[in-house]
Parts: sequence; structure tokens; C-alpha cells
Amino acid sequence: MTQVLVTGGAGFIGSHVVEALLGAGHDVTIIDSGNPAAHRTPPPAEIAGVPVRAVDVRDRAATADALSGVDAVVHQAAMVGLGVDLDDLPDYVGVNDLGTAVLLAEMARAGVRRLVLASSMVVYGEGAYECPRHGPARPAPRAEEDLVEGRFEPVCPHCRSPLAGGLVGEDAPLDPRSVYAATKVAQEHLSAAWARQTGGAVAALRYHNVYGPGMPRDTPYSGVAAIFRSSLEAGRPPRVFEDGGQRRDFVHVRDVAAANLAALESTGTRPGWRAYNVASGRPATIGEMAGELARAAGGPSPVVTGEFRLGDVRHVVASPARAGAELGFRAAVTLKAGVAEFTHAPLRG
Repeated sequence: MTQVLVTGGAGFIGSHVVEALLGAGHDVTIIDSGNPAAHRTPPPAEIAGVPVRAVDVRDRAATADALSGVDAVVHQAAMVGLGVDLDDLPDYVGVNDLGTAVLLAEMARAGVRRLVLASSMVVYGEGAYECPRHGPARPAPRAEEDLVEGRFEPVCPHCRSPLAGGLVGEDAPLDPRSVYAATKVAQEHLSAAWARQTGGAVAALRYHNVYGPGMPRDTPYSGVAAIFRSSLEAGRPPRVFEDGGQRRDFVHVRDVAAANLAALESTGTRPGWRAYNVASGRPATIGEMAGELARAAGGPSPVVTGEFRLGDVRHVVASPARAGAELGFRAAVTLKAGVAEFTHAPLRG
């Protein structure tokens, strides 16, 4: 049995992680700051019978106190999503990067040497691509004029030929293309430096598109599945950006919780820093996700708008092979089954 501190443990993913850890027999301490980007209402007083302590990880004294008697940390606390605009930049850096730095410093002082870090697929920027003439290629950020004209697919930086998409592995170069993505890369780098200096173990879990019960409702920080569902509940068709052909890997939150449990156990035997894609291995397009939700809800069909956001990338599809081989993690929930449940599951207010 391990004594585990879960930061952000009252959040969407954090609360599922807490339940998975308890179900496996671990003792859990939960802290959560109640950040309004994740909580429109105050966090619950407890999760699965475990009290939720109101702690912001940037508070050194409170974080040090929460680490007392802890063997390992599962760090979920973060601001997520693309946010509203660059006015959010200080909040993202403060919560995600300063918060992680304080947590790591206090873990070092407390002698806690095991960390599971919630990272994200956004660290990759665009996914993996290949040019028929030049082989593997890293497309440049998409130009606004191309997006305005409806040219959404990345092209080869050498010959402008269309690129074929592939599976991105954990050793791919990091290329953050939004403020949120930059903060997740910084979290990874900070935790890697911490592991080297302390001899600790870090499993950095690069979540792909997580959805499921308890997801926040439609906010600038919500995932696309919640935004689509909110539209359907209001009797409106889901509005699909670009042409709906963006490929993603939608992974159910219970699978993500299972990945955290597997990663926690790996930190007890594998020192050093290691990244893992947490994905279903069954990619789908944004348009397909919207269509599945509309059918399950009996609502209006999605509308493809051609709208775009400059911070978005076109395709990110992961290879789950490393997580399968090293953690024994394989996603169990299919998109059809997950969406059927998610359509009527309670969301976070």
C-alpha cells in the first residue's frame, strides 16, 4: 500500500484517479485549489470518502504540510485548454509551471521521490507526418491565410506536397504551439531536472483527448466533447471547426485513471524520467466524435463551420505501444461505448 498525494484531486481527471487509487488499496490525500477555470462551483468536501483539502500548490507551507507521510505524488493540478486569449498567459504559467516548481522543491525537501505527472499530447504540436518525396517531415505552423482559404492540411516544408499522417511516438521532437502547450513542456522539463538531481522517478503521462463523466461543461477551458454535448443539450447542432477532418485519439477518463495507477506502480521500480502516450489507439476525427454524440443524444447533426483557431493543430494520433509494453496499460473503452455513456452522464457545473 502506498500513501499517495493527488494534486487537483477534485477535478475531472483527478477525481477518477482518486477512485482508481482507492480501488487498488492505496491511501490517498487530496488537495485542490478550486481554480475557477476547472470549478464553476466550490469543489466537493470529499471524493469517495476522502476529504478534499483546499491547497494551492504554489503555497509552499501548505504543500509541504500536505506531503507529510507521502510516498508518491500524482500531479493533476493544472489549467488546461486553449483558454480565452493571451490575457490568460500569466495564469497558465503561474498555475502550471510555478505550481509544479514549488511542488517539486517541497518533494525534494520531504524526500518524496516518486511522481506521476499529468502531461498532454499538446507538447508535440502537430503529429507525425511523412512526405512522399522527402520522408518524415515536421510541418511549419499553419499560415492564417491558408486557414482562411480552407487549406487545413499541413504540407511538406520543402516541396509543399500534402503530407500523410502517422503515429507520433514519445521520442518525437517537442513543438508547443499554444501557451498551454508551452507550460506542459516546461512541466516535463522541470520534472526531468528534478529526477536527475534527486534520483527520483517520474512517469509523464501525455494525455490525448480525454472525455467522460464529470467533464467540465462548456467553458473556454473545456474539451471539445463537452462543448459539443452542451450544444446538443441546448438543442443546437455541434459546431465543428475546420472541415471536421482533424484526427485525434479520444480516450475515456476511466482509462486515463487506469494509466495513472499503472504509472504509479512503475515509479516504484523504474528510476529516472519517462514519457508515455495515454491514448486509446483507435483514432477518430473531430467530425466523427460530433456525429457519434449527436446520434447518441438524438439531437441535430453537426454543422461544419470552416472556423479555426490559430493555436489548434491538424492531426495528433498517438502510438500507445510504449505504455502497453512498459506499463501494461491498454485502453478498454471504445469510442462508441464511451460516447453512449458520456451523452447522459453528469457533467461538472
